Amino acid sequence: MLALALAGCSRRGEIDPTGGIVTVRSACPVAAIPTYTGDVTLFSPAQSRDASAIDVVANITDLRSTCSDGAQLYTQATFVVNARRIDASTARQVTLPYFSAIVRGGSAVVAKRIGQVTLNFAAGETRASATATAGSYVDKASATLPPEIQQKITQKRKAGDADAAIDPFAQPDVKAALQRTSFELLVGFNLTQDQLKYNATR
Repeated sequence: MLALALAGCSRRGEIDPTGGIVTVRSACPVAAIPTYTGDVTLFSPAQSRDASAIDVVANITDLRSTCSDGAQLYTQATFVVNARRIDASTARQVTLPYFSAIVRGGSAVVAKRIGQVTLNFAAGETRASATATAGSYVDKASATLPPEIQQKITQKRKAGDADAAIDPFAQPDVKAALQRTSFELLVGFNLTQDQLKYNATR
């Protein structure tokens, strides 16, 4: 039987004493890049959207995160920004804004910060890369399932029991608790409305 247990920043796929596999649900926020925010295109002139006016294209890649357990869960994300420019005639520095946001339950923004990453293009080079970081704190108690919900999820069920066929994850109170204690660290370029529209419609 597959059960789910709650841990801080813990291992996954542990085997319980009955031989079943326990999926460990980490209280640590999961790092992710929201749709349409992982790349940005700069134009020259800025108001143009013609392909011939593309100046710099950059994208976020290699997003990784680590978590420090404690009363406050600290998640640090690192990522790489790769950029390509069209005109490589001179050395150039390009600074791009990015955001990091803690989102609870898939929709509620708890905190948001704006950072900057600077790319240095050498003369004659069309490509540049830079590494950036983002971090967040989440109260561990807010990210922890209540004991009664944990008990419902991890309860041993045997064939023939009245509740053997009940999926605990389908129960409304369990679903609500899982959503309420779910946090994400979202990272992406801090785009203007025009830039976001361009990414969504190209």
